[in-house]
Amino acid sequence: MTLLTPWGETLDPDNPLAEYPRPQLVRDSYVNLNGRWQYVFTPGQSATQDAATASDPVAVADPSTPPSQWAGEIIVPFSPETPLSEVERMLQPDELLWYRRTVTLPSGFVGERVLLHFGAVDQACEVAVNGVRVGGHTGGFLPFALDITEALAARQADAGAAEHEIVVAVRDVTDTSWLSRGKQARKRGGIWYSPQSGIWQTVWLESLPTVAVDGLELTPRLDERAVDVRVRCDNANAGDAATVTVRAGDDVIATASVSANSATRIALAPEHDMRPWSPERPFLYDVEVTLGDDRVTSYVGMRSFGVGPDAHGTPRLLLNGNPYFHAGLLDQGYWSDGWLTAPSDAALEYDVQLAKDLGFTMLRKHIKIEPLRWYYHCDRLGMLVWQDMVNGGTSYNPLIITVPSVGTGPVSDHRYKAFGRADAAGRASYRDELRATVEHLRSVVSLALWVPFNEAWGQFDALQIEKELRALDDTRPIDHASGWHDQGGGDLKSLHVYFRAFRVKDAWLGSGRALALTEYGGYSHRVEGHCFNDREFGYRKYATDAGLEAAFVRLHTDQIVPAVKRGLAASVYTQLSDVEDEVNGVVTYDRRVVKIPAASVRRVNAQLTAGNALPPPSGHTVQPSPGRAASSHRPGQPPKGAKNLHKT
Repeated sequence: MTLLTPWGETLDPDNPLAEYPRPQLVRDSYVNLNGRWQYVFTPGQSATQDAATASDPVAVADPSTPPSQWAGEIIVPFSPETPLSEVERMLQPDELLWYRRTVTLPSGFVGERVLLHFGAVDQACEVAVNGVRVGGHTGGFLPFALDITEALAARQADAGAAEHEIVVAVRDVTDTSWLSRGKQARKRGGIWYSPQSGIWQTVWLESLPTVAVDGLELTPRLDERAVDVRVRCDNANAGDAATVTVRAGDDVIATASVSANSATRIALAPEHDMRPWSPERPFLYDVEVTLGDDRVTSYVGMRSFGVGPDAHGTPRLLLNGNPYFHAGLLDQGYWSDGWLTAPSDAALEYDVQLAKDLGFTMLRKHIKIEPLRWYYHCDRLGMLVWQDMVNGGTSYNPLIITVPSVGTGPVSDHRYKAFGRADAAGRASYRDELRATVEHLRSVVSLALWVPFNEAWGQFDALQIEKELRALDDTRPIDHASGWHDQGGGDLKSLHVYFRAFRVKDAWLGSGRALALTEYGGYSHRVEGHCFNDREFGYRKYATDAGLEAAFVRLHTDQIVPAVKRGLAASVYTQLSDVEDEVNGVVTYDRRVVKIPAASVRRVNAQLTAGNALPPPSGHTVQPSPGRAASSHRPGQPPKGAKNLHKT
């Protein structure tokens, strides 16, 4: 049975996920390439790829010599395994997946440079434009952009205003190598999900000048009433400077000249009554950057994160310098019809708003990097984010990843083979992706904490990784080893507790780290007609709605709420939605049924967060705010002049 979400049911396959994909760097140049593409599966070893190349897990065939025949149409950006792709066929490790489409660009679109953006392609790919290889990428959860200016120019020189051909070749070996894969497993079941492949986030084009804003870092410095700004320009000339303007509504509160590629601190006007960002008051300041002929818009929120003692000396998570309890949900980011890909932008927003309506203050984004629009919704709606890194490594040993759930002690993560990290290339790849993830998400306002490892899945050298991560970003706490195999580092004493009652132990409180229950609960309840299959995975099973509600309330009343006074600083209930066999979500996999009455969940969370009253900004009466839009375009709409082209 195919489970469609409400958004998947009304999906327009010619115009899926049309929203501008990069809310913190918006440029008035946008051609969306989602929609109908041609596709075909071919053997991995073929006329375009020899045996030696096929055996390399990151090697992909030459995209400049694509197949001559195509199998049909696929709806991008949905993986071919998913219902919304209209293919529903799995890519095997010894196969290649090919994509093709043509596009005629709008008159005047092509400027000095044209970039082809991919939100994410799982796992490795190569790309050709007009028969010219333009680049490739390895890593299935991070975006990349390719400069296709010369490939476009060659075709236009030959044929004038011509159609341009884009070809993408993809390899995905899932868990048969050390590549990052998240929760995907070829032998799916329980907490491991069906594998998917290929393009799974938006594909788009933009045109920009040679000297342009190629990247933008915005780091709020709340105590200094300032913002650190770095404008990245890959083709900067000596003396190139950008003008940065910060606004609160229509009021300009800061403006400065910023040298390209140099971090500069910009102070807010002293007369401005600064409005700190929080889940209760998610105010966002608009930012405009001009550099030569280029102009982009962005936004920033004034907030700070940390760990420090409360009035009783107990370590707590801090928001804007004050103790703040993170009442969280584990959020896998899976959908019954698009799997890793949400069926629409409204669906992304729904999950964030649902968690907020239920009284949660945080979502732990679990083993996945979302499209930037998901973080944008967290920023503007007011939802803290804990960001997991995506796990990789070879086969996992149950004695390392599963047995500790019943109480065995930590093991040194220098034992690379035991943790599935014997391959040096895999460890190096993890470090590369760690750096790229921080670079990608560092300006996200709501991102409050990093989680480099979870339950020993591909964990290695956690103390050293923590040190490297802190060097990349010293503004956020780190949970260095979530769940078990604690190496004694990080900012949290991080525990996963499913099979026993949770009671705070004195031994957990003396390390100077904040105590966090980073996974618990996982109570399951099947809602017939809304399940992926006939299996039921959960840590305790309940046959009725009433039974689930009573157990959820009792768990928190008896165990979690009392633990807050004893020192518990954060909790992460498993989980936001059902996923495949797991029916332990607060909402079904198809997002059609919320299983626990909202009022009951809100009452529980109100007890957990009772100490979160933040001091209001001085000088004005605070009203709850949904936050400002990130730029001049409204949320969910492309900027002025944006186009969607769907010609194959």
